[in-house]
Amino acid sequence: MNTTIVPDTHESLIAAGASAAAVELFMRPRSVAIVGVSSKAATAGRTVLTNLKLNEFAGDVHIVGRADGEIDGVPVSQSIDDLPKGVDLAVFALPAVAVKDAMEACVRRGVRAVTVFSSGFAEIGNHSAQEELAAIAHDGGIAMLGPNCLGYTNLVDGMPVGFANARKVARTPSDGTRPAVAMVSQSGGLMAYVSSTLASRGLPMSYTVSTGNEAGIGLADFINFFTLDPATTVIALYLEEVRKPQEFLAAARRARAAGKPVIAIHPGRGEKGKAAIQSHTGALAGDYVSMQVHLSRAGVTLVETLEELVDVAEILARYPQPPVAGPGILTFSGGFCAIAHDFLEEEGLEMPALTEDVRAALEPKLPSYIPPKNPLDLGTQAIWQPELTQIGTEALMSDPNLGSVIVAINSGTARSQHTYGPYFVEALKGRSKPAILSFPAPELDPDFAQAVLDNGLILSRSIERSMRAISRVTHYGRALERNARSVIHAPFEDLGVLGRGPQPEWVGKRLLSAIGIRIPDGDLARTLDEGVAIAERVGFPVAIKAQAGALAHKTEAGGVMLSIRNADALRTAWQTLHDNIARAAPGLMLDGVLIERMADKGLELMIGAKRDPKWGPVVLIGLGGIWVEALGDVRLVPADMAVKDIIAELDKLRSAKLLHGVRGAPPVDIQSVAATASLIGRLMMTVPEIEEIDLNPVFVHAEGQGLTAVDALVITGQG
Repeated sequence: MNTTIVPDTHESLIAAGASAAAVELFMRPRSVAIVGVSSKAATAGRTVLTNLKLNEFAGDVHIVGRADGEIDGVPVSQSIDDLPKGVDLAVFALPAVAVKDAMEACVRRGVRAVTVFSSGFAEIGNHSAQEELAAIAHDGGIAMLGPNCLGYTNLVDGMPVGFANARKVARTPSDGTRPAVAMVSQSGGLMAYVSSTLASRGLPMSYTVSTGNEAGIGLADFINFFTLDPATTVIALYLEEVRKPQEFLAAARRARAAGKPVIAIHPGRGEKGKAAIQSHTGALAGDYVSMQVHLSRAGVTLVETLEELVDVAEILARYPQPPVAGPGILTFSGGFCAIAHDFLEEEGLEMPALTEDVRAALEPKLPSYIPPKNPLDLGTQAIWQPELTQIGTEALMSDPNLGSVIVAINSGTARSQHTYGPYFVEALKGRSKPAILSFPAPELDPDFAQAVLDNGLILSRSIERSMRAISRVTHYGRALERNARSVIHAPFEDLGVLGRGPQPEWVGKRLLSAIGIRIPDGDLARTLDEGVAIAERVGFPVAIKAQAGALAHKTEAGGVMLSIRNADALRTAWQTLHDNIARAAPGLMLDGVLIERMADKGLELMIGAKRDPKWGPVVLIGLGGIWVEALGDVRLVPADMAVKDIIAELDKLRSAKLLHGVRGAPPVDIQSVAATASLIGRLMMTVPEIEEIDLNPVFVHAEGQGLTAVDALVITGQG
């Protein structure tokens, strides 16, 4: 699978438009048939019918059921075959055993889309029935949502399609004059939490969707639809499984290009990764972290809690341009200034200094004992001069050094809100820079709360939530900047042919040398005499290593011997090595023995890459040698990340101080580490048969002296 990231082709854009058009059938049908309507009230089919009536659906409504006559004034058809041709949408309120026949009947009548509420398919292990149902729909030209779908609501046109309850929905403006959030959730209950929380903040939903098992249309289709929908500002996702990752990533990139942020929460980061094949890279680049890298690369903000989901959604809905610079903070508490520094540092953010112009403008307006700086601590002076809150906030909002502003007021009483609130509102209204008003208030002053809503401002009752949300949004802005610098890798030439499965080290190193990565001087020896000749050519001391693709752990098998200093010692070591292999792996045929000059020592790092079968390749960099297993101090980056940004990732390692020289050691050649990681990324992006690469250790030498890949494992596809 070649996952090179390229711009949308004409064909992919046509496909995206077609998927959006399929969703349109569900959201704005001209005619609806409800299949499985009972004469009993409050049953699934009756609830769908009631929803259509309550929300004044203007299209044609048909029902199919066992009752005679009419239900709620709509004639009952006894069979789908009695429906008129070409109904836009059929909604199945049927037991699982009846769904297949109903789908076949819909194909006969030319139904264009079907929503399947019914459970009893892949979610309980009944994959064959679901696959058969999906095939019938696909071959019959039907867009299918579900099965096991809880339903969806189009709040723009007032079109709820669900069986849980019947209600008249409040409509969201369709022209984008108010920011609105569309949500796709693989859990119906979480949609209710997000919807109600955002509504309480004056931020409506445009659509809410439960996708069910996604045997037909799924996440990517809805993202494509929301990308083209003028009422939707932000797209929020609750993901338990991304069934078609490449389609999903392509849709997310289109949304980002259209200026619509995509925010996702995905449980499972604590799940133990699947067993690695043979490499440290495979163990460290687990499913969740690989997905995380690819989501960020596609412009998706991945959050960790539901609180972050709603907080980040609100910020990006009200302030669509995410910040890149760190935040400015205004507070009344010197103690909070220290807490904020610690908190933001742990989040990987700094609080930038104010520009000279802003400091100069602010200084004469403040008492002499309040320095104009970030964070700006007004102390108790605001009690006597409440107008300072507006002066200080406006200064922070105007400073180009600051990407956002948090007003963190530790006094959250209604009186404080009444006193200071109007000043803050005046300072913040109409601004495009993200800002949060944070009052830890047990109750809200009604006038202040209304002014916040009327002006589309963000009010939080938790200072820590405010800082965490700003951190997520700022890292999102930085990710977008990094993505814009990503490289398009050209294929290498004349790399030769790789075998299948784990490659012996000598083959892996030959590949590394071909792409410009330094390896120790040496060669493969098939006889002792060849080995002595190679050693004398490259110079002692040498290392000797048994070579076979099936010998995954040659050190443990006694197949590696180091620092051999002369020809006699080499002859002895040669025999010992072969005796060790014969005991550890009887009958194993070696390719030969790799004879290499001992490399100059350096800081031991590892550089690796893994191709996730669903998501694609990621590159891994971190502390190497024995410390890989002990500390797992690594960073995962996209395979097309620019060298400049790989260097920045290296500085995020817990062991980053080692790179810059400690206890008299010189700084190491960080540039060569990043350049090598980029070469490995290029290899993964352009040679799709490679599944894993593991260079451990890599000896990184002093600045300007490069690095040497001392060991290498390359794993290709098995077939």
